[in-house]
Amino acid sequence: MRWSRVEKEAFGKSFLLFFLSITLLLAALFYSMWLREKSHYDQVLFSQMRLCSFELKCPQFTISFDPFDKKRLYTLLRDDRAVYADFPIPGSQKFALKIAYPLSRYQTDLDSRAKKLVWMFVAVEGIAALLAVLFSLYALWPLRKALKLTEEFVKDILHDFNTPISIIRLNVGMLKQQCPQSRKIERIEKGIETIVRLQSNLRGYLGGHTLQNETIALDRLVKERAATIFKDQEDIRLFMDLAPVKISANRDAVIRIVDNLLSNALRYNRKGGEVRIVLDEKGRLQIADTGVGIRRPERIFERFYKEHDRGLGIGLHIVKKLCDEMDVTISVESRLGEGSRFILDFSKRLG
Repeated sequence: MRWSRVEKEAFGKSFLLFFLSITLLLAALFYSMWLREKSHYDQVLFSQMRLCSFELKCPQFTISFDPFDKKRLYTLLRDDRAVYADFPIPGSQKFALKIAYPLSRYQTDLDSRAKKLVWMFVAVEGIAALLAVLFSLYALWPLRKALKLTEEFVKDILHDFNTPISIIRLNVGMLKQQCPQSRKIERIEKGIETIVRLQSNLRGYLGGHTLQNETIALDRLVKERAATIFKDQEDIRLFMDLAPVKISANRDAVIRIVDNLLSNALRYNRKGGEVRIVLDEKGRLQIADTGVGIRRPERIFERFYKEHDRGLGIGLHIVKKLCDEMDVTISVESRLGEGSRFILDFSKRLG
């Protein structure tokens, strides 16, 4: 089953939370084990040195003498050459017996023990990673089930929209024959187009589409969509400067992107305002309006984010999603009370 972005994000966060928590606990545990292992090794080494001080038959140690210092007796010490301990010589208050173990061999022994712990830690981390995956999948399963049920429900609703929309269109067409100049009928037609556009946006939000590319005359497509959306718009002036540009992309996706941006430029414009559409030869499309502007442009592509009561807050999110899928860069510039400019870079899609 295909994973949605929300499911991937939920899985990643669950996995990281579980895995990092276990890793921190394991790191603390193995560090404690390492301290105990080092302490145990020092005790074993000191015991061997003490035994050597009695037998003096210990080829792994070097035996010499140190000035007698009561505070240094029976203590494992270390310098830049060896690890050693001083032991008293019966009847002597001037010298102490020094049993030393080369520092290089001491460090090698510790490294060998450390490597065993490291490999043990790696093995346990692998098990922890597997457990984290299983835990994340188990925690994600109810979410995936709920999302699937929601998707199926919305898809059924969208499918059921087709019948009433077709009936409304048919009856509006019949009414238009009787009253061809009726402004009310035109407003009904625009309302129908808005519903159809919302239906298309919801389908895009649900995903499940495969983007098949074809050669598109981008300037012609933009001109056609602008003519449809700005039809009978007397309050908004439209200016277009479109260079002939051909791209290789999915036509439905490009139409959905252009329709969303042009509809927003129209919907959130001021009375007597204007919309400027510029397409240069490098495939850079700009759609600018003189509308209300955007308060927080950095959030405008977030799912369900909206700054006005109208809409669901998914139109621009779908635009960004489609742009990402087609490798089209989109950015926005906006000032409150002055307007907004959306910039799309189709240079990677030039055909």
